[in-house]
Amino acid sequence: MKLAEALAERSDCQNRISELNKRIARSARVQEGERPPESPDELLAQLDTLYTRLLELVQAINRTNARTIFAGKVTISDAIAERDITGKMRDHLAALAEAASTRQDRYSKSEVKFISTLPIADLQKRADLLSKRFRELDTRIQELNWKTELT
Repeated sequence: MKLAEALAERSDCQNRISELNKRIARSARVQEGERPPESPDELLAQLDTLYTRLLELVQAINRTNARTIFAGKVTISDAIAERDITGKMRDHLAALAEAASTRQDRYSKSEVKFISTLPIADLQKRADLLSKRFRELDTRIQELNWKTELT
């Protein structure tokens, strides 16, 4: 199985677990004398099976990411960490640029005037560079995911 296939199955397991939780909640309590719409015991058994499979997948994905070399010097795990931090930095700088550039219309000279204390163009340029780096990392990670066998 390729790493990308395991990642897709992991996502499917997570979605199915979420759906099962909703179904279990609907069947968890009924009025006295009524029957639940589905057997809670059967749903819990399915949930146990899904969590067991999810654990197997996550462990295998983590092992593979920790062992697989990315760009000749770091592992996929390192690249994922860099991608995630790059994305957070990009979002933070873009939000700062947005906050600093928000206009406030004044209707008279007696109203308080606000000025930006941040270099908006520089912030946006840095955010754009981080966006590019994020895309490059993500593309290379995805490519490697489809080439790498799960261990």
